[in-house]
Amino acid sequence: MSQSDLRFSKLSTWLAQFFNQPVTLDLLCGDASFRRYFRLTHNGKRYIVADSPIELVPIAPFIAVADAYQKAGVLVPEVIHFCAENGFILQTDVGDKQLLSQLTPSNVTAYYQQALMQLIPLSQVVETTDRQVTPPLTKSLPIFDAEFVMRELTIFTEWLIGALLHYQISSAEQAMLNRSFKLLIDNVEQQPKVGMHRDFHSRNLMINHDQDCERLAIIDFQDAVVGPISYDAVSLLRDCYVRWPDELVQPLIRYHFELLKQHQLLNNNIAFSTYQQWFDLMGLQRHIKAAGIFARLKLRDGKTGYMKDIPLTLEYIIDIAAMYPQLTELSQWVKNIVFPKVQQAIAQVNSSFE
Repeated sequence: MSQSDLRFSKLSTWLAQFFNQPVTLDLLCGDASFRRYFRLTHNGKRYIVADSPIELVPIAPFIAVADAYQKAGVLVPEVIHFCAENGFILQTDVGDKQLLSQLTPSNVTAYYQQALMQLIPLSQVVETTDRQVTPPLTKSLPIFDAEFVMRELTIFTEWLIGALLHYQISSAEQAMLNRSFKLLIDNVEQQPKVGMHRDFHSRNLMINHDQDCERLAIIDFQDAVVGPISYDAVSLLRDCYVRWPDELVQPLIRYHFELLKQHQLLNNNIAFSTYQQWFDLMGLQRHIKAAGIFARLKLRDGKTGYMKDIPLTLEYIIDIAAMYPQLTELSQWVKNIVFPKVQQAIAQVNSSFE
């Protein structure tokens, strides 16, 4: 019996004991992690089950953040039962429609405004309580600081530039990257710090109809940290999986800025131009990291499908960096060196499947 089959057998037994009868599990499409998800129906109610090998993906952060978000009024899956030893989680089913699949130019503004409103209570969650220990232990979320940011930026040079493209960075290029990365790190440190989902985008927002009204539920929040106030908004509005025209996005950036002021999360003396720069440079950091993550998913984890998402992250980098004089070299380098090589790498992958 394979390791996967063995885990499935243990999971089925665990659930049968909880429900006092055997259950049928339907495997769902996976995400970018090592977790597997299943859906089951019992007595007319649907549930989601996560199978999370604890040596690869601990379940404590998910449970603790779920509890904290729920307490703050954020719509998230409720953790009903869990097995810490094996990494199994039984949770409520908050919907089967990702927001991404439902977005159109005519509804994106309303949906994104609703999502940005969810960030207000979410951003106030800066600590969690671990209910797996007795007495329960309260601790602060990790801090998204300069060291954290640098680790993420290094994923780009290590996995995309080095491992995927086999490109040797020259000393002049390295100096340019060092200057660019310092600017992005400084941008993180200048911003007010709030609770941060860290992967807040249209694939992690589910359309929920549980209470006779449509709401957005939030999933995949186990990597929550305390970090810059613009991060989750730029993650949504400059999504790595879909790009909307500036005439749609720009009013939403302003909308988030006004929301923050309204809820006293942003000082009144902060000008919109300052927030815009925070937002733009924060997006650059995220897209640089994401390009590296997508390359790593392909090379390390065999998830080739993420290769197709790399070009959009690079397009964001090219366009946004070009708006700032200190980053025009970065924009030109990605445009003239990195982007063509990525296109070649994708073409090679595609040809291998023909």
